[in-house]
Amino acid sequence: MPTDFARFLVGRHRTVAANRQLGFVLAFVAGAINAGGFLAVQQYTSHVTGMVSAVADNLALGHLGLVVDGVVGVLAFLLGAMCCAIMVNFARRRAMASEYALPLLLEAALILCFGLLGARLSQFEGLLVPFTVVLLCFIMGLQNAVVTKLSQAVIRTTHMTGIVTDLGIEFGKLVYWNQAGTADPALHVRADRQRIAVLSGLLGCFLAGGIAGAFGFKALGYVFTVPLAVLLAVLALVPAIDDLRASRAAGG
Repeated sequence: MPTDFARFLVGRHRTVAANRQLGFVLAFVAGAINAGGFLAVQQYTSHVTGMVSAVADNLALGHLGLVVDGVVGVLAFLLGAMCCAIMVNFARRRAMASEYALPLLLEAALILCFGLLGARLSQFEGLLVPFTVVLLCFIMGLQNAVVTKLSQAVIRTTHMTGIVTDLGIEFGKLVYWNQAGTADPALHVRADRQRIAVLSGLLGCFLAGGIAGAFGFKALGYVFTVPLAVLLAVLALVPAIDDLRASRAAGG
């Protein structure tokens, strides 16, 4: 049943399989939003490393306006992660089924807001860029925090630096030649093939999302974000509805 799958994917009780599958979905969404956002404002918003480096460069070059923009973007990412932590801990203390669904519902609403308002704001360039950067940085911080919390920091979806680093480590283990006759089995180097599959899946989904987002924005403009918002909302609504039903049952 679709509702059972949504509970499995976004529900409060987590499994390794659910974390991985949700990670793939969110990596696709992050890739699409990051690529589409770049075409909108010529700036990537999914990774803080580049923003912090840009702040340092612009400070050295005396571009104080761009320094302020970069700092605001980092703070927006930070606030998104903080918002996720508050929502998850609020729901956790009340044993709500929508512990992880609530941040995803907020993300879906914000993506929809970006899609609906972006076309109008594009007529006012002075408003479009700061609004888009702040909103998308907040969304990326929110999403990165929720997948970090539900997977116990095992999975990341908004930036691929750590993913590619971990892949490189595992590939290094994979091609490492263990000398014959090594007495201590602990010294044998073995790659985690299952981890390679998961990391490759996350990287592939982010890339696929980026391609879809770039072509989608080029063909449809800001409307391309609506299906992404609907996808997240459909997944997250089931646990939220479960909470509403439980609340009504307890009150009735």
